[in-house]
Amino acid sequence: MASRNESFKDFVLDQLQELDGVEARRMFGGHGLYRDETFFGILHQGRLYFKVDEKTVAEYRRLKMKPFRPNAKQTLKTYYEVPVEIIEDCDRLGEWAEAAIRCQTKSR
Repeated sequence: MASRNESFKDFVLDQLQELDGVEARRMFGGHGLYRDETFFGILHQGRLYFKVDEKTVAEYRRLKMKPFRPNAKQTLKTYYEVPVEIIEDCDRLGEWAEAAIRCQTKSR
C-alpha cells in the first residue's frame, strides 16, 4: 500500500512540476503539499485534496467532491477532494493548485 501511495504522490508532483517550489512533506500517514512554506494540499490514501474558500468550494461541490475526512470523527471542510479528471490534466491541476495557494495565503 505504501508504494501505491508513494507512486501517487510522485505522479501528483510530476503533474505540478510547472509550479516552482512545490514539494510533499510527510504528515499524519500521508503528505502535505507545500509551495515554499504555504500549505495548500493533502495527499491521503491515494486521494488529493486542495484548500478551498467560499468562492472556490462551489466548483468542487458542483463536481460532487467531498471534504477531507481523515477518520469517522473528523472532517476538514476547508480541504476538498480534487477530481481525477483534474489530476490527470496538468494544466488544469496547476490552475486549481494556484487557486488553493491563493486561498491559503488570503486566510493568513
